[in-house]
Amino acid sequence: MSWLKQIYTAVMAILVFTIITGLIYPLVVTLLAQALFNDQANGSLIKKDGQIVGSRLIGQSFSSNEYFYSRPSAAGVGYDATSSGGTNWGPTNHLLIDRVKVTATSLKKENPNSLIPVDLVTASASGLDPDISPASAHFQISRVAKARNISEQQIKDLVTKHTKARQFNILGENRVNVLELNLDLDATYPVKKQ
Repeated sequence: MSWLKQIYTAVMAILVFTIITGLIYPLVVTLLAQALFNDQANGSLIKKDGQIVGSRLIGQSFSSNEYFYSRPSAAGVGYDATSSGGTNWGPTNHLLIDRVKVTATSLKKENPNSLIPVDLVTASASGLDPDISPASAHFQISRVAKARNISEQQIKDLVTKHTKARQFNILGENRVNVLELNLDLDATYPVKKQ
């Protein structure tokens, strides 16, 4: 008879812990997240004209000269959150060297007398980085200003406006969110159709 009591106790423990850890705890955490951190809990989505255009947390590819380019992505075919992760190519891997050379050659045409910031030619570890360094943004100012037919100073002012400091002044590096910068660029200095 004692084995029936043990089975009953085990089944009841499984049921109780399933309810607590599988239902109550996730529900409480979800409710708290929605109440206290609604924007973050829903993916830090950015809307334009009522439409979701992206997230502050996941990069996007921009290839038009009128926009700032994002950092290269190694996640799937580019910024694919389901394939997040770097290539794990080491500094001597010929695939990495070839990709960096191709990207650097293209960027050098844009700004022949400037050093190319490393984050414009290398992917982040996640492949989803939405930010570039201020140096990468400044490297692109002349191309964007020329493409939009406005002064470089106007673009510099926007870059400065979108440059975020290190978190708590100690974590990470100064950064510029490319999607937010490009959206503000469109809102402030729309592309003039010729």
